[in-house]
Amino acid sequence: MHILYIHQYFKIPSEPGGTRSYWVAKRFIEEGHKVTMLTTSSSIQEKIVHKTIDGIEVIYLKVPYNQNMSIMARVKSFINFMIKSTRLALKVKNVDLALATSTPLTVGFPALVLKKLRKIPFIFEVRDLWPEVPIQMGGLNNKLLQKLAVNFEKSIYKNAKHIVALSPGMAAGVLKYEPQEKVSMIPNMAKIDAFWPREKNKQLQTELGLRTDSFKLIHFGALGLANGAMSIIRGAEELKEDTSIEFIFIGGGSTEEELKNYCQKHQLKQVHFLGRFPMEETSEIVNFCDVSMVSFKDLPILYTNSPNKLFDSLSAGKPIIVNSAGWTKEMVEKHNCGVYVNPHQPTALAQAIKSLQVDDTLKNEMAKNARKLAETTYDKSILCDQYASLIAAGN
Repeated sequence: MHILYIHQYFKIPSEPGGTRSYWVAKRFIEEGHKVTMLTTSSSIQEKIVHKTIDGIEVIYLKVPYNQNMSIMARVKSFINFMIKSTRLALKVKNVDLALATSTPLTVGFPALVLKKLRKIPFIFEVRDLWPEVPIQMGGLNNKLLQKLAVNFEKSIYKNAKHIVALSPGMAAGVLKYEPQEKVSMIPNMAKIDAFWPREKNKQLQTELGLRTDSFKLIHFGALGLANGAMSIIRGAEELKEDTSIEFIFIGGGSTEEELKNYCQKHQLKQVHFLGRFPMEETSEIVNFCDVSMVSFKDLPILYTNSPNKLFDSLSAGKPIIVNSAGWTKEMVEKHNCGVYVNPHQPTALAQAIKSLQVDDTLKNEMAKNARKLAETTYDKSILCDQYASLIAAGN
């Protein structure tokens, strides 16, 4: 089977960012399928670049995008890719199945066109419940546009052969419109061979300007509006006088400068913004930290999130502090691999951090449980098998 995989932000392991589509595509190839990945790159010079990467035929379109873009610039990028990818998708020969993975929702448009014009079925993967996310975040306020976007969402779901959601909350959002048998939940993936507990790299800590004897908390990944990382900074402010603790941010996004400026203004010298790193170095940094923090803005729609950093933290064997009152809260509490802290209570965050710092037994038990959960439930080998079975079953 020839699968046309449409993902605007496709990344390979040597690049910063989520690699779910890479691993899924690789598993399809192992099953004997041919995979053509249709994606974007801001760095290419030509309008279109073809590459074969680990058996995946990747078509890169030159469509700029980054986390620091304004809302209007992002919308322009989404529409640009929607138009260009649709034109190119229609030219790809002998396609048997399309797989479009959001966000944004516009990624579903080329798959929809392929079905209408070439009778090619498609699977739609829901990584965020658009347009509800931008509506609740205030990025889509026009009532007419909201209605049009919701109708577009319903049309994609209706025309999809099958829908894969990345969390129970996302699946519930789809089930408002589609029957149970049409929807599967395959969450984001842990990578137990890429993130794992090992001896801490003290040399790298020193090179990055960090202490080797401090208690370290890490937030890695995007620092966009949806991440609400100021809640972590407020917690750090509560611990301002405690020199035994360091807060580390790796990644970046639209709120990064605001966070940096706040830390500078309030002399939060224990907070470090280290920038972006490829997965191998990210793994080293996460490994020498003691606790991972997964932060989101306090909006009901974001309770459905399925963040990469959560599953990489499980793989790394780190206790996880979450501030989203959804399924991730239920997960860390049920499996005793972390704690939930209300994002509006910085004092509670500070207390949770100190509790983990002083109680090695608790911290080590949570770390062990996190790794076990990654190995037995969320590793990419397990979830990619589920995806391959979905395809084999004809969905």
